[in-house]
Amino acid sequence: MNKVFLIFFILLQISFSKNGVSQTGNDTILLLNGTVVITTVIDTTNGTTIFKNPKNKNKTFAIENERIFSISNKKGEFLIYQYDTIVGNEFTIDEMRYFIRGEQDAQKSFKARGAFWSGLLIGAGAGVTGSLLSPIAPFTFAALVGLPKIKIKKKGVSNLEYLKQDAYLMGYERVARKKRKIKSLIGGASGLGIGLGTYFILKANNSELY
Repeated sequence: MNKVFLIFFILLQISFSKNGVSQTGNDTILLLNGTVVITTVIDTTNGTTIFKNPKNKNKTFAIENERIFSISNKKGEFLIYQYDTIVGNEFTIDEMRYFIRGEQDAQKSFKARGAFWSGLLIGAGAGVTGSLLSPIAPFTFAALVGLPKIKIKKKGVSNLEYLKQDAYLMGYERVARKKRKIKSLIGGASGLGIGLGTYFILKANNSELY
């Protein structure tokens, strides 16, 4: 009886592990862009990781392995990322960890409020002229807003020792510049709408006077 149970147990383990990472329990997928996905991994073969939709267990998602750093579960961490300059992976494993932590800290703490309000004012100022060229100003600002140096506030850093790592700084700056552009676009578009709305209201009022 014990032998039968042992054979059954071994076959069960094989069935769960044949597709790569274990399919039981929660798995944590850490993407190279810093995003963390808690889900259940189904398959990691053929260069693609298939996992259950965290919001709908009856659906699945698929993502290329080249976008994943690691997959972790109760058995440990399984590295997907590999240091290989030939394919463009120029960071070592440790450097990539710092890079991802920089991305995550910037995502949490960098607000880019200045870019939003500047875009809003520029868009509104351009829109109120009523010119067909008014969209140029806010979109030009959005294209250039990522150029100035990023100032990292210490209170937004999860570990001050990370500031000594170039990879961390690069990861932080990558996300911060991206957020600047997005926020400036949102602000610019909003401001442009406000400016154009103001222009047409003023134009309508002036036409009524005459």
